[in-house]
Amino acid sequence: MVKITGVVFKPGGKTYYFAPGKERYAQDMGVIVETARGLEYATVVIPYAEVEEKKIITPLKSVVRIATQRDKEIVRKNREKKGEAMETAQRKIEERKLNMKLIDCEFTFDGSKVVFYYSSPARVDFRDLVKDLSTVFRMRIELRQIGIRDEIKRMGGIAPCGRECCCSSCMSDFRKVGIRMAKNQGLSLNPGKVSGLCGRLMCCLAYESDYYDDAVKKTPKVGSTVGTPEGQGVVINVNMLKMTARVRIDDKERDIYTYHDYDVKDLKFKRKHGDDGDDGDVSDELKEILD
Repeated sequence: MVKITGVVFKPGGKTYYFAPGKERYAQDMGVIVETARGLEYATVVIPYAEVEEKKIITPLKSVVRIATQRDKEIVRKNREKKGEAMETAQRKIEERKLNMKLIDCEFTFDGSKVVFYYSSPARVDFRDLVKDLSTVFRMRIELRQIGIRDEIKRMGGIAPCGRECCCSSCMSDFRKVGIRMAKNQGLSLNPGKVSGLCGRLMCCLAYESDYYDDAVKKTPKVGSTVGTPEGQGVVINVNMLKMTARVRIDDKERDIYTYHDYDVKDLKFKRKHGDDGDDGDVSDELKEILD
């Protein structure tokens, strides 16, 4: 087992493991850590823990020290410079008529470099732009292209559910999502219903995916014929949370039909595992939002 301290570099961000120093840390405490690009300010989310060596990349870089008030002041000033830096970079991009969308920027803790994040549908030759920005900021300039999901993660926004986007508020890493998840959960295969602000499938589809993957194997398929205590019927609806199914039973002699709700365990049916894993009947419009 390896001793670690877990930190994040921004709220809701990925947790990174560092070797703890000699000081004692507390939750939400500011610390200075050693990274590949120099010293950086971070926030403690795991003061102390032990993890298996196979779950980390060795050797671990160290937590240098607990952040001082002066360190916090540097971080605050770097954040205050962000707005002006974005305006300057955007003006230079427009002057150069570059086909790129400026997303975000951040100054390194030591003030030696500023990183600009952008998105673009094609490769951009930004060498002249870097020269312009270097002249203005008098420091190293890095331009980093990001994808549409990373763009929303950085910018944030209100998701279709009415809450802040998961990727920018509570998700440290993107999980792969597929249309099978929407099918298993009985959701409408309408791009407007299952896609987020990024235009891709909503990240939250993965939250309960394991449960639905198991539940779909234990429930009958809508439209299939099942055996019930009252005779054979056709499944009209399935509730995989309550594990119940609504079945229509036809009385051909009296030319009437009735609806009954049954526990799945009281029904007799056959189901092929993985029926809903085929994306063959997905519309072209829906395929465009798949990762």
